[in-house]
Amino acid sequence: MVSANSLSPSLGGVKYQSNHLRRAVLTAQQIAVLLLVGDISILLGSLQVAFWMRSGDEISLSYSSALSFVSIFIGSLYLADTYRPNLQVSGLRAPARTLISNLVASGVWAIVIYIFGVWGQGAIFGRGVWPVATIMFGLWTVCSRLLAAKQLKVQANASSWLLLGFGRRQQTLVEDFKALRLSDNVVTLLTPEQEEPHDLDDDSIGRLEDLEAWLTQPWDNILLNNGIELNEQQWQQLKQRRLEGLAIYRVSDLYESYFNKLPSSSLQNAWFAFSAGFHLLSSRISLKIKRLGDIILAASVLALVSPIMVLTAIAIKLDSRGPVFYSQLRTGQNMSPFRVYKFRSMSQDAEKRGVQWASERDPRITKVGYFIRLVRIDELPQLWNVLRGDMSMIGPRPERPEFDEKLAEEIPHYAVRYMVKPGITGWAQVLYPYGASVKDAYEKLAYDLYYIKNYSLWLDVAIVFKTLRVVLLGKGR
Repeated sequence: MVSANSLSPSLGGVKYQSNHLRRAVLTAQQIAVLLLVGDISILLGSLQVAFWMRSGDEISLSYSSALSFVSIFIGSLYLADTYRPNLQVSGLRAPARTLISNLVASGVWAIVIYIFGVWGQGAIFGRGVWPVATIMFGLWTVCSRLLAAKQLKVQANASSWLLLGFGRRQQTLVEDFKALRLSDNVVTLLTPEQEEPHDLDDDSIGRLEDLEAWLTQPWDNILLNNGIELNEQQWQQLKQRRLEGLAIYRVSDLYESYFNKLPSSSLQNAWFAFSAGFHLLSSRISLKIKRLGDIILAASVLALVSPIMVLTAIAIKLDSRGPVFYSQLRTGQNMSPFRVYKFRSMSQDAEKRGVQWASERDPRITKVGYFIRLVRIDELPQLWNVLRGDMSMIGPRPERPEFDEKLAEEIPHYAVRYMVKPGITGWAQVLYPYGASVKDAYEKLAYDLYYIKNYSLWLDVAIVFKTLRVVLLGKGR
């Protein structure tokens, strides 16, 4: 057992900074915004420097050419997921992904110049300008991602969390903290009835009865488990530290603020009664704006992709026997059933053995079906459901009633996801990988609850861009 007093001024060999020496902490979202602003500024500045090096004069850019140039390079960086410098994607860290994205963007820009026949017809199209600017910009993107990743690592090493009453669940939280570079220094205080987990280090465990001694340490944050029982003196101690500026979170607050989701197991009825948000459920203006946006977007996309839909229909017919489209009964808003329409991606007798979850490499999927699932083409007929009013462009994924009955029994607050219209894409669809199980449904519900609680036009815009990345990079299923 670890005594808090014996560990002062360090805990388990981990040195903690005093309150007045703590550095300003930037969240991952704030760092992403800084990287975006820096990228745009440096990209335009690189063009200016490259042109000055060639001609000794200031560059004069038209709005359209500058916007096109910036959009291609910034869009490529976004698709390569370089604005999350602390994560690996397909085994590649952000600096490597920036190099690849810059090469791709340069190739795309060269193709644009060739197609429109504007080679050398302006400062931005000259062979001695944009290639040089691209090299300078590439150096910036690599260095900025290295510095951002280092900053997040330093913050994780310096940040300290005290967890109250989590026990075995601490290991999952520690892994989540490290995945987001939130903190590498986590200590949990166990309640008297909780046993010490065997898979945790002794120097990361204490006892709740020693809370007063532990609170003398310079913690950055405290996290309370749901239903934890504290005596009046302990609540007063926490109150005092909170008034001194220490951040104290409930589990739901932590996951909402840092992980952009709301695990349903962390939510009680009282939380729903008093929590802020959920404006989409009560604001008629928001509902009307969302519906108008659905109609405009669905009609526009339908007109744009109609040639692709015709080619898809022909490919399905040539690939396997059966109809081009199929329909299924799905659960809609307020648990009302409706028929959803999709391109057929499975063999005609796919459910001869009854209703079952679809798997990532499902043998029932046809060759054409695998491709159209990969790039989400199979979802396009649902645009008709949006125009009819059965669905929204953005919302929780509609499940089959047979699955919903089982999931509602096993997952707390599952029915809340159907208080809004289901969507073709959504927060869960773009953030959570493929899954078809009760555990996966629980995780996806966490993202759906976050979306319903925090709905805004900007969140919908973010989902649209993330959906484009999923489609273009073939991350569909």
